[in-house]
Amino acid sequence: MNKISIELADRVKNLPPYLFATIDKMKQNALSKGVDLIDLSIGDPDIPTPRHIVNRMKKAVENPGHHRYPSYEGMLSFREAVANWYKRRFKVSLNPKTEVLSLIGSKEGIGHIPLAFINPGDVVLVPSPGYPVYPVATLFAGGESHIMPLVKQNKFLPDLKAIPKSILKKARLMFINYPNNPTSAVAGKDFYKEVIDFALRHSIIICHDAAYSEVYYDNKKPLSFLQTPGAKEVGIEFHSLSKTYNMTGWRVGFAVGNEKVIHGLGKIKTNLDSGIFQAVQEAGIEALNTSDDILRKIRGIYQERRDALYNGLKSIGLEAEKPKATFYLWAEVPKGFNSSSFVSHLLDKAGVLGTPGNGFGAPGDGYIRFALTANVKRIKEAVERIKKVV
Repeated sequence: MNKISIELADRVKNLPPYLFATIDKMKQNALSKGVDLIDLSIGDPDIPTPRHIVNRMKKAVENPGHHRYPSYEGMLSFREAVANWYKRRFKVSLNPKTEVLSLIGSKEGIGHIPLAFINPGDVVLVPSPGYPVYPVATLFAGGESHIMPLVKQNKFLPDLKAIPKSILKKARLMFINYPNNPTSAVAGKDFYKEVIDFALRHSIIICHDAAYSEVYYDNKKPLSFLQTPGAKEVGIEFHSLSKTYNMTGWRVGFAVGNEKVIHGLGKIKTNLDSGIFQAVQEAGIEALNTSDDILRKIRGIYQERRDALYNGLKSIGLEAEKPKATFYLWAEVPKGFNSSSFVSHLLDKAGVLGTPGNGFGAPGDGYIRFALTANVKRIKEAVERIKKVV
């Protein structure tokens, strides 16, 4: 019987293995051997979604009006809730009809944005170490990634002055991400002003991934890119309900900002997906109106974990920046290891799983990312285990 030749497209052949799929295989292999694994690898909150959000979802599911196709851009009531949240949180005004777009999680929007604006041969400026979706989305659109290294000496901010003029002539879009995954660095208004001036000079669209803006410590609230004058002229901000409200599995987020950029992303989405289940959007409205008392308790849990891990690692000689935001800790690996070998060493000898820094890009080698997604008791146990093998 004849068989057809099935061959992957070049864009898929050229893909590196997805980092977290690789990590999951390592995890499953360890569990199959009976390892008492302490998993500090993937940023998936172990704290449940707040009860009032779940209850709103239960009620909304019963509404037959939500069982039909949703609107492509998102229910106006959801987009109004987003605009109201931005006004309360950041004092940023948004038109919910034209400057807010619902997303099936911010990952989806980040993955689609280059399709709207990048032609083959165009350049996208990508931070590294960084979220792997930035370069992958660029590849899918036929663009070329130019890496902006994030290094300790520059407080893990990109050095815009180091980008060659030949690259700037072809650059059409730039991703930035603060509070930052994986380094947990934060950015201030001077950096955002520099980015806006840079974008205006070189006609580059800015895409700011702000998924972690609400996971912060010591009551020091991170800024929104859109708080800086001129930001809306040059770009958009991606946000997600995943981390703030422990809703990673719900797949709901949004993009806000420049009307033309929002419109371009919306055109891609109308051709590729059919929007978010409206019951989920109802729950999203409930989430965006959550009392800060609830969110303060969640941040308090993460802060206790941060302190336990940071102080513990410091006590055994592992260097790390104390996170001001995100639920990650970016630690330097000991001498004699690179990122991958240290992750394997901790998994094999201590039953502790972290994420290799070089999985986020070559400039991340020499680091390991730990996620604060286990309780304090398990984090302290992880430190004791690590202490015995370093």
